[in-house]
Amino acid sequence: MSTANGLNNGTQAAAESVWRRCASHVAAAIGVVLRPPHLHVRRRPFAPRQWAMAGGIVIAVFLVCMVFIDAAAVRAVGRLPHFVVWSFDQITDFGKSGWFLWPLGILFLALAALDQSKLTRISQAVLAAVMVRVGFLFLAIGVPGLFVTIVKRLIGRARPLVGGNLDPYRFAPFIWQSDYASLPSGHATTAFSVLVAFGTLWPRARTVLWIYALAIALSRVAVTAHYPSDVLAGALVGTVGALMMRRHFALRGLGFSIGADGTPHQFPGPSLRRIKAVARELLAP
Repeated sequence: MSTANGLNNGTQAAAESVWRRCASHVAAAIGVVLRPPHLHVRRRPFAPRQWAMAGGIVIAVFLVCMVFIDAAAVRAVGRLPHFVVWSFDQITDFGKSGWFLWPLGILFLALAALDQSKLTRISQAVLAAVMVRVGFLFLAIGVPGLFVTIVKRLIGRARPLVGGNLDPYRFAPFIWQSDYASLPSGHATTAFSVLVAFGTLWPRARTVLWIYALAIALSRVAVTAHYPSDVLAGALVGTVGALMMRRHFALRGLGFSIGADGTPHQFPGPSLRRIKAVARELLAP
């Protein structure tokens, strides 16, 4: 009995040590991401007139789409061959943020739980670089998604055919119901934030990412879950949100730097050979 109790106590102590290590590393990572920027970039400020013009263009495009395209697009979906709608219905759920946030979140926690005392300084730097990139992907997808989840329910635009009628101008602000959470599209937000975030780290994958993002965006209209203007708004939020997160990281020297022109540039990532060396050190007895 004493031996069994000793083993149980040892296992429990080891598990508590892993959780404490994981919590400590996660807290440190949050502190690093939230710290004030240490880079101060001098660049020509964006004048209020330019902001107003950009905002006006976005609003104008949205209104034109809502007035002339939304209802017509939903009616056109009804004339599509059944297999086309069925095909889009099979892929549309891959625009859910959980497909990306759950694996990225679990991976980040697993990396945070590793015992870095076994690693050399170079290997610790490699592990930190990997964690920065995983954290960037998680936040670049999760933050725009969280923003849209809240805003769309405050706007309260009805989805197509809610109540049996096609009415692009039907709104019920501040109502927390899925039927009135059409604007912006959450799936489009996720798809385009994935395009920007993953495309930033792996530029060669951008063609595949563009196909993914456009397929998800089209699918939301094809399954009559959203109007085209909802999808455009989601694509805009996802793109801008991921770009803002990239700049947030760059101003803190996390995975990116700011060039002389004010544009973020990615630091060279750790090679596969370096990552394998880290894994060997961690697995060494």
